Amino acid sequence: MTGGDSRAFTNPVLPGFHPDPSICRVGDDFYLVTSSFEYSPGLPLFTSRDLVSWRQIGHCLTRPAQLDLSKAPSSGGLYAPTIRHHDGYFFVTCTNVTGGGHFIVHASDPAGRWSDPVWVDQDGIDPSLYFSDDRVYFTSTTGADPDGAHVSLPEFRFGVQQCEIDPFTGRKLTESRYLWGGTGGKYPEGPHLYRRGDYFYLLLAEGGTEYGHMVTVARSSSPWGPWASCPGNPVLTHRSTASPIQATGHADLVELADGTWWMVCLGVHPLGQWPRHHLGRETFLAPVSWSEDGWPRVGHSGMVEPRDIGPFPVAGPAAEEPTRDDFDGGALRLSWNELRTPTHPRWSLIEQPGWLVLHGTASTLDDMDVTFVGRRQQHWRCRTEARLDLANSRDGDEAGLTVRMNEHHHYEAAVRQEDGVRCVILRRRIGLLSAVVARRLVGPGPVDLRVDAEEDWYHFSARAHGDARIELGAGETAYLSTETAGGFTGVYLGLYASGAGHPRAAWDWFDYQPVE
Repeated sequence: MTGGDSRAFTNPVLPGFHPDPSICRVGDDFYLVTSSFEYSPGLPLFTSRDLVSWRQIGHCLTRPAQLDLSKAPSSGGLYAPTIRHHDGYFFVTCTNVTGGGHFIVHASDPAGRWSDPVWVDQDGIDPSLYFSDDRVYFTSTTGADPDGAHVSLPEFRFGVQQCEIDPFTGRKLTESRYLWGGTGGKYPEGPHLYRRGDYFYLLLAEGGTEYGHMVTVARSSSPWGPWASCPGNPVLTHRSTASPIQATGHADLVELADGTWWMVCLGVHPLGQWPRHHLGRETFLAPVSWSEDGWPRVGHSGMVEPRDIGPFPVAGPAAEEPTRDDFDGGALRLSWNELRTPTHPRWSLIEQPGWLVLHGTASTLDDMDVTFVGRRQQHWRCRTEARLDLANSRDGDEAGLTVRMNEHHHYEAAVRQEDGVRCVILRRRIGLLSAVVARRLVGPGPVDLRVDAEEDWYHFSARAHGDARIELGAGETAYLSTETAGGFTGVYLGLYASGAGHPRAAWDWFDYQPVE
């Protein structure tokens, strides 16, 4: 690979918590969607012309009628979407594992309004769509074995199933039929169906979304099988290697206009001798070639490279919003998310123009329904800072800047009122252990809260107007990693408010700066 090649790119192409990528092409444009679990709006949607520089254009689920995450625990909610385009419409199917099962939404403009969901009566997770003339095939995992014996979740380890549907109503047109159980790896999931030449290809993820993750493929002359397993399976895996990229799997393929193929997949960048990752599962890109006997070959000897050569000149670094948000717009930027689906609005950009106002409740960051607005951490090394004005507070009220993995693993620097005085605190929550490890008195007026992140540590500090910066302490990234905290998500950097007095927290600006 030549360093000066204009097509050179660095993986991941979508850093931070962007798992289960699915992709489609319409003309010269590519569209990609990823899982979002308990965060809303649901299912972030991106576009690109070079497969490398991705720009977010919206979310598929933005209205309460589309999305119920009220009961979604951490790492519940929205699992593994698939995006496809057919006859002038974009279709996205996904599973809300805590709110109804499989659904489909559609839109003629992916950056516009998506339909309300229609539901598909098939069990399992990870749904996919394949359009062939006037037939639409709906594929998902199955909780039934090949002999038809029902197996209750989560024992959906037997393979995938398929039926034909009406994508506008979700109505099944055929009974569900078992397809393939994979090559023997645990949890065969993430099925996608394709056509190339005389064959239909069925792509699977196996091994669980862990360090044994892999991608396997089978083919048949019919979309119903029988399926012949690729003799080179797995076609993608990083298991038992020293690659800096690990846990690759859950892939999707896209054919370019010139007939070449590419794959997007998830993977992680672990740290340390005892591997751990806290940014979440990210989106990676790899070339696909085809053998003389018609089997896909992924990447380089079945692996994704940290640096590679893409199909097009790269437009530049992956498109990112400006690092600083002064909250001057009429809506939150697309990079911001809330937790679940609050029953009533808890933030405003018009109540105090130029400020983001959060209205807290008695719920804390240890609870499911806390007032929270956050964005993904996308770089190991970054600086996040925000200016907070917590006025007219009562004892027990607090607002702050949090580094959040889930309800049981988070750190926060906050302004808090206790016994009639205001202080800035640092709290660390690790499992069942929660402690305020620093407390400093601070006067009235705005306070700047800051987190400096590096590979192994988060460093917290604060500065009141006109005063020197206060160093509050640090927290290890390891305790917010998936290996410690569990789950399927990644770290968010967020703003929150909490307190029995229903505090009003006003944020003047928020700044996220990657650090080389």
